[in-house]
Amino acid sequence: MFGALVVMGFRRWSTYRLAALAGAFANTVFGLIRANVTVAVVGVAGGVVAGYDAREVATYVWVGQALLGSIYIFQWTDLAMRIRSGDIAIDLGRPVDPQIAYLAADLGRAAFDLIPRGALPLLVGALVTGLVLPASPLPYLLGVVSLVLAVVISFACRWLVNLAGFWLLDLRGPMATYLVAVSVLNGLIVPVSWFPAWLQTLAAWTPFPSMLQTPIDVFTARAEGTQALSVIVVQSAWAAALLLLGQVVYRRGARRLVVQGG
Repeated sequence: MFGALVVMGFRRWSTYRLAALAGAFANTVFGLIRANVTVAVVGVAGGVVAGYDAREVATYVWVGQALLGSIYIFQWTDLAMRIRSGDIAIDLGRPVDPQIAYLAADLGRAAFDLIPRGALPLLVGALVTGLVLPASPLPYLLGVVSLVLAVVISFACRWLVNLAGFWLLDLRGPMATYLVAVSVLNGLIVPVSWFPAWLQTLAAWTPFPSMLQTPIDVFTARAEGTQALSVIVVQSAWAAALLLLGQVVYRRGARRLVVQGG
């Protein structure tokens, strides 16, 4: 059943091909902007910043842009809208756990988004700035595992934010707060190692670096061997904890749900 739902999620999102191409174009444009800014920062700093030279930080940017569509840290309100309308009652009556069903569909979406929104930024990055990528297959195999876990963590966080709809009528405040926090602390703007020490510590106590910084480090072999395995274990722990917390909060919210008719 789970596999069938993943396939259905892939097929659903593959119908929006123009939207996927538009997303790939946007990812590439922002990649050009970010790559130029970060490379300029490295140049001003003397050629190396926190272990990144110009080509390495450009690679960091382009790999991040390639993975961003799949990981999807942005606004998602599907569940909150169903809670607000009362349609969540239909989900509660289905013979499958809603969290599992939504997660499977999100994994299917992520698999599709990796094709157009991942390939184009990497191609442009290779042509414009060049990429520093590992030659052995192991980082890519571990990177796939890390990417799947990053998608699960991102989904679990978005699920939790949406569950606030059981108690709040307007989610704009929690959603905006979440988007700011995740965009800063996951390594999207600059690598987490560029943060001041106190902000690195703060980020380490959140799941956000596991969404983007970790899969980039694994794919580019900045984390390899036992270090790669250790960061994947951290991702696994975050994924399990957040999914479990999502189950607990969901069940509490469902118990207090009142819709027309009972």
